[in-house]
Amino acid sequence: MDTHQTALKSNHLLLSMRDHIHDQLASSKTPKSFTLRQLFASIPRTPRTTPQVTPLHSVFVSKPDCPENQVGKNYTTAPNFHSQIEDWLPITESRKGNVCYAAFHTINSGMGFQSLVLPLSFTTLGWSWGIVCLCIAFMWQLYTTWLLIQMHEAVPGRRYSRYLQLAKVAFGEKAGKLLTLFPLGYLSGGACVCMAIMAGSTMKLLVHIMSGPKQQSLTTIEWSLVFLCFAILIAQLPNLNSIAWISILGAITTTTYLTLIWAISVTKNRPVTISHEPIEENSSVERVFSTLNAIGVIAFAFRGHNLVLEIQGTLPSNEKCPSRETMWRGVKFAYVVIGMCLLPLTICGYWAYGNQASKQMNADGTMLSTLLCVHGRDTSRLLLGFTALFVVVSYVCGFQIYAMPVFDNLEFAYTTRKNKPCPWWVRSGFRALFGCLVFLIAVAIPFLPSLSGLIGGIALPVTLAYPCFMWNVVKKPERPTIMWYLNWVLGVLGMILSLLVVSGGIWGIVVKGLDVRFFKP
Repeated sequence: MDTHQTALKSNHLLLSMRDHIHDQLASSKTPKSFTLRQLFASIPRTPRTTPQVTPLHSVFVSKPDCPENQVGKNYTTAPNFHSQIEDWLPITESRKGNVCYAAFHTINSGMGFQSLVLPLSFTTLGWSWGIVCLCIAFMWQLYTTWLLIQMHEAVPGRRYSRYLQLAKVAFGEKAGKLLTLFPLGYLSGGACVCMAIMAGSTMKLLVHIMSGPKQQSLTTIEWSLVFLCFAILIAQLPNLNSIAWISILGAITTTTYLTLIWAISVTKNRPVTISHEPIEENSSVERVFSTLNAIGVIAFAFRGHNLVLEIQGTLPSNEKCPSRETMWRGVKFAYVVIGMCLLPLTICGYWAYGNQASKQMNADGTMLSTLLCVHGRDTSRLLLGFTALFVVVSYVCGFQIYAMPVFDNLEFAYTTRKNKPCPWWVRSGFRALFGCLVFLIAVAIPFLPSLSGLIGGIALPVTLAYPCFMWNVVKKPERPTIMWYLNWVLGVLGMILSLLVVSGGIWGIVVKGLDVRFFKP
């Protein structure tokens, strides 16, 4: 039956074409000048494609010879978005990552020296409010991470592999730069400076643990220079995907030393004079600002949102398996590990030291210093040495992933001007120059870690607020939906919390003072 209908349609089409040709020849006054090209051009043709072609269809079908646009292949970049330059930059140069790499990149970027001060927040908030704030912060930042992952390919065929790109699309070119350029710069470059300073003090501490306090050692800034030389040497790896094994090492060492710190603290005898009552302040104003500082400590401990899109940019993506699915599987595993590290560290650390944590934390302001002050004599020197060594190794590994956006920006400036990829010697020069700049800032502003709470409050919207606003602008959900209201509420609360944390940081500097020592490390 189908064959008979097809034959009838074909005969009908042939008859129509014959009648049309006959009419054209009959109406032509000069038959000799009527060419075959004109004849066939006048024949109406049946369209083979639908009149309205979707952007996704144009990506996969319009250029079938392009490997990135074939079904099952990688459709990483839209044709009009500097696809060649994207292939030259260190973040998007290699898109051969997998769920394992994404998970370990996320762990390496999600935990660091900020985690070691979490028990300090409980000295002000106490048990109940401390646990409540910690759980809310964990779920909030996990939700905003999910939003960023979903917006990575918000436009079919287009991948936003950098936080700044997505911000400029959502807020506009100028507003996007104004809102995110400084926070992202601090979260990348500022984190590298803080890691260099903290690594220098930890390396000095490691020498004292293994050789004794009377042993002559390098100064803190000299150890920072040693750290930076080693970190920049490893930073010669070309792209973000090539440092996957570094992130695996960083994730292992970070989880190990965090576990060792809280496990040693729990197994040893607690100080006799500890108390778990919140610290009493002299006035209600001091109480309010102390609470804001404690909330800021918790919020700033969860980091890495400035690298979520960059990590997702290393993953392949196609129509059957978009990168958001692979990235979300890796992030779920990563946050299970992060939760298993940070929650015991905070709760067990506060249980072991109580309010004495705020008194016994020295200039480093970390749980490691508290552990050495309380249990330095009754704990194996080898165990303490391994803990400090793992801290240093985690700083080296964290430096690599946090410096990658800076390297990407430097190479972007070069490639857009020269219209060619960076030679190896230019790439090496950029990374060595960044190492020198980090060392200069570490020498000039050695008290920068003391300002992390204040500056971290300025960068807090990158984690808690901007992703909510960007989702409503880019995805445009229907207004009566719960998600639309939820994003607006969380975004506004994130901005208010940022202002409160900044004001609390300023109050802390005014009341407690700040040891300002320019070029005096």
